[in-house]
Amino acid sequence: MSEFTQSSDTLEGGHTRAGFLRKAGLGGAALVGGGALALRGRARNMGLLAVACLVASALVASDAFAAQPPVGLGTADSFAVASGSTVTNTGPSTVNGDLAVFPGTAVTGFPPGTVNGTIHAADAVAGQAQSDLTTAYNDAAGRTPSTSVPDGELGGFTLTPGVYGSGSTLSLTGPVTLDAQGDPSAVFIFQAGSSLITASGSSVNLINGAQSCNVFWQVGSSATLGTSSVFRGNILALTISMNDGVTVDGRALARNGAVTLINDTITAARCATGGGTTGGGTTGGGTTGGGTTGGGTTGNGTTSPQNGTALFNGTALFTTTPRSVAKTVARFGTRRSVAGAFRTVVTGRFIRQVVFSLGGRAIASRRKSPFEALVRPRSGINTVTARVTFTDGTPAATLRLRFRSRAVVKGRVPGDRPGSPSRPPRGPQPPGFTG
Repeated sequence: MSEFTQSSDTLEGGHTRAGFLRKAGLGGAALVGGGALALRGRARNMGLLAVACLVASALVASDAFAAQPPVGLGTADSFAVASGSTVTNTGPSTVNGDLAVFPGTAVTGFPPGTVNGTIHAADAVAGQAQSDLTTAYNDAAGRTPSTSVPDGELGGFTLTPGVYGSGSTLSLTGPVTLDAQGDPSAVFIFQAGSSLITASGSSVNLINGAQSCNVFWQVGSSATLGTSSVFRGNILALTISMNDGVTVDGRALARNGAVTLINDTITAARCATGGGTTGGGTTGGGTTGGGTTGGGTTGNGTTSPQNGTALFNGTALFTTTPRSVAKTVARFGTRRSVAGAFRTVVTGRFIRQVVFSLGGRAIASRRKSPFEALVRPRSGINTVTARVTFTDGTPAATLRLRFRSRAVVKGRVPGDRPGSPSRPPRGPQPPGFTG
């Protein structure tokens, strides 16, 4: 929503809509004077009337634009696990939700595994779920525009709602944080051309209202989750393999191949409030998030596949250089310190401007790529903020990284020019610097 529609009664500057319209001569009693004073009053009212008309136009136009809708799962929504060939389990895995196999028939390893739901093996219910899964898979694969993930590596990023992808592999070697910016209906869609791979101990963290039910992972081939991964969202792949001790708040839905489990827990996500068609989940840890304020009132022409509504498509990926700083903060919060200066980096689509602040003080403003700033933290707890505005009307986003610094940073940082502590370095940039 634009900043004009966040409140039904209050406009920018604290003016009420009723008061604004009264000043414009659209409500209440008109102030009548004599001679030139009355003429000037009418002229002023005509000017205010024109402004009011523009505001009204903005209010109407904003209703024609929306964020990405969720991917509808149809009857597959009730299933925590679905396979096209076989479901194989080793150890005391737990499936909280229904389990389906179609057109295959084999379900092995239950017990010792437990299904807190119904097992549908090669029956009509499983067949319909697979059909709906194919529809959902194609829907997710067709969502545009997709923001390219640098090197296909998501670890260490904080992401705003939108569509993200890689032409080959999406990998997760550390925590990734999905920031809904206060919107429980926010949708995140990930598209992997070939495979999805998570490292041992990696995690998907949800903050500021993000829900597992509204996270979708469309995978062109196989999804492999590493040992003790904590994963959130609905996996729509061809085959799915989980190593020991994986926790999934979402779904593991394989179109034509097998699903393999080893001492894992899969819980079908249900939306709490304001979510999409697939139900919600719990939220994760990671960095603290920010709120939202409105953006503009015009979109870029991309439309929803469901109802033809134009979509906001601005996205922002927030991380650090080196990436290890963001990964450490996302995993440990302020329980572990980071040392020295580092750079904060924002990449994404339709970015107009990024304003970086440290402890409430602006340290850099960028209107063109690379959108980055040098951070020289003080000893103790620090918060660096990136305020991102977009060119396509996407609501502005505020992304935060709260961290503990080991010591006061002294002296110059390589690549930093004297007198300009936030100036980007010259020369070739590492991946992730291309806004």
